[in-house]
Amino acid sequence: MRVVFLGPPGAGKGTQARDLAREWGVPQIATGDILRQAVAAGTRLGREARDYMDRGALVPDEVIVGLVAERLGEPDAAGGFILDGFPRTVAQAEALERLLEETGQALDAVVYFEVSEPELVRRLTGRRVCRECQAAYHTVSAPPRREGTCDRCGGALYQREDDGEATVRTRLEVYTRQTAPLLERYRRRDLLTTVKGEGAIDEIRAAVRRAAEARR
Repeated sequence: MRVVFLGPPGAGKGTQARDLAREWGVPQIATGDILRQAVAAGTRLGREARDYMDRGALVPDEVIVGLVAERLGEPDAAGGFILDGFPRTVAQAEALERLLEETGQALDAVVYFEVSEPELVRRLTGRRVCRECQAAYHTVSAPPRREGTCDRCGGALYQREDDGEATVRTRLEVYTRQTAPLLERYRRRDLLTTVKGEGAIDEIRAAVRRAAEARR
């Protein structure tokens, strides 16, 4: 199973990718995770990425694609994978296609998690983080036992600047603008399936499972 999960921030694709990767016996590959691991390990690409991050600049496509290529080359990805949130642009998609062609592989499916903007804003703006231990909560779906206080260490909870409503709406606008051509590309290739990302987690997972397995 070689699948791409796409969706805006807060769509829940990471949760579904984690659970279905375990079910299918393939790795969940999220660019944020492999980027952090490469930086922590001090690999060549990790050092290059850190140079950009330290300057507050976006890590360029060639570095991200290089990290994905390294990860897909590891033994546990030989039998399949779930790419979580990658590619994000047409250029990244083209690079992924070249990479898979070189190894005689191809994507089975691309699943897009569709969630309404009000729900995305609710999910993203409700996050609270502990100043002391960085534990994460949500005002609706995972509130602390005592409002404003971390269950784990008693530290104060706060809302990150990136989780403010104005910033969240800007992030969603950028995502929509950036990925619209990508979705159309996969639609033309008859790889794209859209799944509603609202509702019970188990029901969403079942819909994603059906969508991906139907295209194998």
